[in-house]
Amino acid sequence: MDSALKVIFSAVFVSTILRVSTPLILPALGGLIAELSGASNIALEGMMLTSACAGVLVSVYTHSEWLGLLAGISLAEVMALILGYFHLKLKADIILVGLALNILASGATIFVVYLLTGDKGSSTKLVSLEMPTITIPIIKDIPFLGEVLSGQNLITYLAFIATGLVWLFLYRTRLGIHIRAVGENPDAARSVGINVSAMRYLALMLSALLAALGGIHLSMGYVKFFQRDMTSGRGFIALAAVYLGAKHPVGTLIAALVFGAADALSIQLGNLNIPSQLVQMIPPVVTVVSLILYAIARKRRAAMLQRRFQKTSV
Repeated sequence: MDSALKVIFSAVFVSTILRVSTPLILPALGGLIAELSGASNIALEGMMLTSACAGVLVSVYTHSEWLGLLAGISLAEVMALILGYFHLKLKADIILVGLALNILASGATIFVVYLLTGDKGSSTKLVSLEMPTITIPIIKDIPFLGEVLSGQNLITYLAFIATGLVWLFLYRTRLGIHIRAVGENPDAARSVGINVSAMRYLALMLSALLAALGGIHLSMGYVKFFQRDMTSGRGFIALAAVYLGAKHPVGTLIAALVFGAADALSIQLGNLNIPSQLVQMIPPVVTVVSLILYAIARKRRAAMLQRRFQKTSV
């Protein structure tokens, strides 16, 4: 028990939370933008997986982590355009199209890695690059705080910066307000001259950008290789964070950090003399319990609003 408490209250654990939460925060913010536009991006998982694979492979053959980053983002944007085309142009169900893209990404990444390495499991035979780690002057010398905030991967810092930028975009820019208007009432938005399809395309592409950064962090920040289905459901957990965060950037960030903390706890406790089965249960149990609490809170809020409406109508 004492060992577990020491782990939880250590700087290493807090630092791990930030690192583990990064591939949840970024796709969650992307999912938030898409959700507020009325076009839920169920393909977050596939976009992350494709970007993680492309980033590693391109960095290997070009010897540039930045070209790997660009390749990962580009492929995610192509997937966003495909998702938008089938849903907005051909009127296909966006959930089914998103699931199809996820399945395609899972199979295609394994196939490409196998062609290049002969290994269906991972790209460990290739020497890939990683995104740079940032050491913050002055802060790095502060006890505890320096261990937590300094020495993180570049994309980890981008994840927290992105939270503020997404808030500013959604609530302080014309495009962001148009995206939210389209999601709330597309007919009313259309009546005042807003191009609904264009706004949803834009939202999906921004969503893909953030998802791509999360995927690249997995393979070029969290580790230095691509592994089969390495996203492990993070795209779907990110969608859960959107709803648990009340569809707000700050709330989404907090929800993603909670899920990240559960994942980090399972990692740290795995080093102690605790049954692995119990440790592996922590992230999914936290996710399920969070969704149950969210459903209960939403039901109570709906009942309260109904009672207020009944009182005012009497």
